[in-house]
Amino acid sequence: MQRNGIDPVWQDLGVIERLVRESRTVAVVGLSARPDRPSHGVARYLVDSGLTVFPVNPSLRTWEGLPAYASLAEVPEHIDVVDVFRQPEFVEEVARDAVAVGAGALWLQLGVVNEPAARLAAEAGLDVVVDRCLAVEHREVVGWS
Repeated sequence: MQRNGIDPVWQDLGVIERLVRESRTVAVVGLSARPDRPSHGVARYLVDSGLTVFPVNPSLRTWEGLPAYASLAEVPEHIDVVDVFRQPEFVEEVARDAVAVGAGALWLQLGVVNEPAARLAAEAGLDVVVDRCLAVEHREVVGWS
């Protein structure tokens, strides 16, 4: 049964729990410098939780003292999770980039639903999560507050 029209394969709790427990590096695509934006709050939570965050936004040079990158291709380390805060129509390009850099997973945040992008990433071997919040799932699995 689909939740909000989303294929349950993209909501697999086992995949979500494994990603939350094992991931150490997260590229936040579409990260905003504005503290009132959800991407900012999620990235701040991830940093505070001890994860390495790579801000990805061509409009930023830095974020909270971290260097920002214009694209996933510029990130200098392996990316465990690509956490996407972009409009759904732009997600297929992000998925292609995630595959190209060898990321471990594509995570589409709440409200970011793009089935072709999810399939593209999954067919290339990435774990995929759609329409879930990484910070919320992290809190639930790890218990960080």
